[in-house]
Amino acid sequence: MASGARWRWTALIGHALGARTSARRARLDDADWWRRNGARLQFEQLRTLIRTAQNTEFGRARGFAALHTRPDAEMLAGYRAVAPVGDWYQYKDEFSRMREGGQPDVLWPGLVRDFAQTSGTTAGDKYIPVTRAMHRSNYRASLDIFANLRRFGMSLPDIMSGRCLFLGGSTALDVNEHGVRTGDLSGIATQLIRWPLSEIWSPGPRIALESHWPTKIERMAEACLDQDIRFISGMPSWTLVLFNRVVELAREKGRNAACVRDVWPNLRVFVHGGVKYEPFQPRVAKAWSGDEAVDIPHRFELYPASEGFVAMQDTPGDPGLRLNTDIGLFFEFVPLGSIDEPDPPAFMCHEVERGQRYVVVMSTCAGLWRYVLGDVVEFDTIPADPGGTGGDGPPRLRIVGRHRHFINAFGENLIVEHIEHAVAEAARACELTVGEFTAAPVYPTETTRAGLELAVEVEAAPDTLARFRDSFDAAVKAQNVDYTTKRTDSLGMVEPTITPLRPGAFHRWLESQGKLGGQHKCPRCANHREIIEAVARHG
Repeated sequence: MASGARWRWTALIGHALGARTSARRARLDDADWWRRNGARLQFEQLRTLIRTAQNTEFGRARGFAALHTRPDAEMLAGYRAVAPVGDWYQYKDEFSRMREGGQPDVLWPGLVRDFAQTSGTTAGDKYIPVTRAMHRSNYRASLDIFANLRRFGMSLPDIMSGRCLFLGGSTALDVNEHGVRTGDLSGIATQLIRWPLSEIWSPGPRIALESHWPTKIERMAEACLDQDIRFISGMPSWTLVLFNRVVELAREKGRNAACVRDVWPNLRVFVHGGVKYEPFQPRVAKAWSGDEAVDIPHRFELYPASEGFVAMQDTPGDPGLRLNTDIGLFFEFVPLGSIDEPDPPAFMCHEVERGQRYVVVMSTCAGLWRYVLGDVVEFDTIPADPGGTGGDGPPRLRIVGRHRHFINAFGENLIVEHIEHAVAEAARACELTVGEFTAAPVYPTETTRAGLELAVEVEAAPDTLARFRDSFDAAVKAQNVDYTTKRTDSLGMVEPTITPLRPGAFHRWLESQGKLGGQHKCPRCANHREIIEAVARHG
């Protein structure tokens, strides 16, 4: 397609998306509307979910037909009485019958034709249903992304006049004899990309099919090197790998490229999620501009999950992410300390308290009922009650960790957020560029005292590492009184151990586990030593 024709088509895409998101943008601008209506919308989502699933195997067994006609409070109480809080293993057999047996009407009406394959670093593969209703939910969330980008002052015609690069997983899907497809969620989603968006999608279907990530990054860099990339969506770790390879490739071809901006001068938007951005910020900024203080012009943070699209940023520079209260998902929040109880207390978004940590529990339009997502969050603003009174803003939250990813070997009560923040502070104080990292307890032996170990990809002299250790220690103390108590005079825990690793150690470990690329992430901490010792062997 000639450049002029391409510009007209891509500008048309931007205008079309702008028209679709204009009304939504106006609603998103009204923060007080979301404060007044957040709880009411959530009750509406629950009622719709229960009514839709009333004739499923799950709904019939739990009397959904009688529940959805009751007043809000009675409906919720009745729902909680018949649907226990549970994780993936609670639904393992149902998922198997739906996916492998092709059975319809089990957890959601009809045959569920798509399953997203997910995998943790400490457990085997899991399969999450993705229904047509969930596709619509994710589509509505994607429109909110573009609506918010417009709110943040970005021109959609300008963005769409170039290329949009998505660093998703493999789009290859396995199809069984029942016509049920299984694969990476991004692969399922890309099957829905149609013209005209397909005109500006990079790297395109051929490269997107590649499942071997080193090969994929290489082909992506080669294909996109001379494209007008204006928008990138992906995890920060893999975006950095791509950035570095693009600059290297440009230099190999004789171009004067000191940073990504020299290759893609029109890149304006970086959409990211899944991991905390702060530890990656200096490296992303330096890769983009050559200066750690000059980041990509616009960053937009998401809280996506295979189970549903939880939240997204709605205010530039604000770490709080607005809960998606109106896209077919119902959220409850269980206090972190109660999540392992047989019948834990659960709260809606208007009932939570600031400063408290909660585990996210979801009921979804894919047939997940009071499903423990596993992320731990804190709320920054809380909406009004269902009558529209009280509250101090839309439901906004921050991810602070995973309820199974923590360190409490000696009463120190550390969570992911503590480790991430402390690494970022220490790197800043020592003017170091760090890569991936993970932390674990050091158990006492005859020659070793109790403590904390941080394995981190970093290159530094011993004296600099000692300063990094002290800064890291101080930053953890500043956040956690229990750790401070244990560290007082080194009576309960000695100073941290910093184990430097060669760049790429974590990716080599993930590759050895068959978990390289896609949604696979490096755990920031664990209450055992299996991960840190396995990573160290690749460092």
